[in-house]
Amino acid sequence: MTGKGQGFGFGLGKMKELAEAFKKAQQVQEGAKRLQEELEQMEIEGEAGNGFVKVVVSGNQEPKRVEISPDALNEGAEVLSDLVTAAMKDAYNKSTTTMRERMEELTSGLELPGF
Repeated sequence: MTGKGQGFGFGLGKMKELAEAFKKAQQVQEGAKRLQEELEQMEIEGEAGNGFVKVVVSGNQEPKRVEISPDALNEGAEVLSDLVTAAMKDAYNKSTTTMRERMEELTSGLELPGF
């Protein structure tokens, strides 16, 4: 026969831990929403060919604009296409790195019990 008041193994300490975890999770959720808005406003530039081609994306990889130097036009369509692709990759890599770093900042110090 089990003693009364034991419930499902959730002592008061566990409930307090759980409440803290929910509170932290809520803070992270609010922070994530702010971060998402920040990332949308951000402009991250990728470039190729010593600045011949620049691609600007938001912090969450949404393309914003492409800038092509008049000198790049003399390089021909194939080279220009390669430069645009390289600049896009550069911008994409920078934006994913930025996003990852910001998410790590947001979740650092989080100690969720049971995870």
